[in-house]
Amino acid sequence: MCCKTMRAMLLDAPGKVLRLGELAVPEPGPSQLLIRVHACGVCRTDLHVADGELTEAKLPLVLGHEIVGTVEAMGERVEGFAIGRRVGVPWLGHTCGTCRYCLSGRENLCEQARFTGYHLDGGYAQYTVADAHYCFALPEAYTDQDAAPLLCAGLIGYRSLMAAGDAKRLGIYGFGAAAHIVTQVARWQGREVYAFTKPGDVAGQAFACSLGALWAGDSTTLPPQELDAAILYAPVGALLPMALRAVAKGGVVVCAGIHMSDIPSFPYAILWGERQVRSVANLTRRDGEDFLALAPQVPMRTITHAFRLEQANEALHSVRAGQVTGAAVLLVN
Repeated sequence: MCCKTMRAMLLDAPGKVLRLGELAVPEPGPSQLLIRVHACGVCRTDLHVADGELTEAKLPLVLGHEIVGTVEAMGERVEGFAIGRRVGVPWLGHTCGTCRYCLSGRENLCEQARFTGYHLDGGYAQYTVADAHYCFALPEAYTDQDAAPLLCAGLIGYRSLMAAGDAKRLGIYGFGAAAHIVTQVARWQGREVYAFTKPGDVAGQAFACSLGALWAGDSTTLPPQELDAAILYAPVGALLPMALRAVAKGGVVVCAGIHMSDIPSFPYAILWGERQVRSVANLTRRDGEDFLALAPQVPMRTITHAFRLEQANEALHSVRAGQVTGAAVLLVN
């Protein structure tokens, strides 16, 4: 390593702006990689952590769970990696491996799971450590900046798309980082995409159409066709009844966020007809492997806007305000 300390953006308490600080470069444990961070995506989940809506964050905390970097050092038990190899670090950072969820292929639901940039320090820093079992090789077709959003917006987006089943007509509520990736995959699969944005967001609707959406409109309106399924990326509980009204009998509404505002009461009539409401929680390593193999085949492209590490607060504000078309990414040097 070139140095023993590193720059990091630190969250000291919920609701506080991040501060630039100096930390010791972490030492990798027996099964860990020490990773020099090159890029880290800025996810809406980071806002939920920073705002205290997710209440179990370790403090002080280095946010960030869409990490792209190169291996600088390895613990003695690590296999399958080499110094200098490029890797990606996602939200899922650790599972117990022995509970009923882990043993049944549902490690995303593990009660002992630990998450990057929440329970574990993440990528808003020059270096991070991560369990090698939860790191991914990345497709060579993507630059560091363009690969970063694949690690959450892409992975959670992919899992939510799979939860929508074989829906031909797919509605997407909230057209941010995940939606702009999922739309491309859905269109490649031959689905029709109907995009819903904040009322009056003409630019967002045009962006959705540029990526292949058949129709785009306000989230307060109904689409021109009944939907087979809908995915809610916007963390707005009031959208769930709207989506149920847009979905045909037998359809499913997938809530893809890790946090959502309260869902208002709604009449049973809009759920009746064997409609379903389900959530998506976290990801499995299988999701990561499948999606990262699929992305170059589409080929899926990410639209990114770069910020320097020291601009992390500005990047978070831009995501909160809906000012980012595509995904925000911190570039670290």
